[in-house]
Amino acid sequence: MDAIQLLKSDHRTVEALFEEFESTNGSKSKQRIANQICMELIVHAQIEEEIFYPAIKEAVEEEIYTEAHVEHDGAKMLIAEILDGDPDDEFYDANVKVLSEMIKHHVKEEEQRDGMFAQAKQGEIDLVAVGAELAERKMDLINLYKRNGLPKPTTRTIKQMPKVELGQPVA
Repeated sequence: MDAIQLLKSDHRTVEALFEEFESTNGSKSKQRIANQICMELIVHAQIEEEIFYPAIKEAVEEEIYTEAHVEHDGAKMLIAEILDGDPDDEFYDANVKVLSEMIKHHVKEEEQRDGMFAQAKQGEIDLVAVGAELAERKMDLINLYKRNGLPKPTTRTIKQMPKVELGQPVA
């Protein structure tokens, strides 16, 4: 499987999990599915940032490359909220819904006709070799996180998020 096929497969997996979350009612089931979504996204973002993005950096437009990193960091902020949250929290479902929308946007940009994947295919990149590297790292990370638990996501483009209380003026 080449790198793009692997990443697209990840996209379809996460889309199905978001759909499953939307149709689930029980708190325990919601938390199980949300945790699986977070696991999938943490691993996916990590292999993209460690392996895929550096491999294709010269083949894609800089704007697409930098936006992808910022989009990942925005998703990581919500992933951290979801992992710290409880399905009975007031904003839990909203956090998962907004994360779903962010991921749909990100996936669309990567997969569109002139997007990151299309540009990567046009570059002189051995996508099969990159795919093998992605698959190996993905399995290592899944095994690590199943053994030790999910890490708190870290951001590259967002330095520090200020804590703002609900209803507090933002001035």
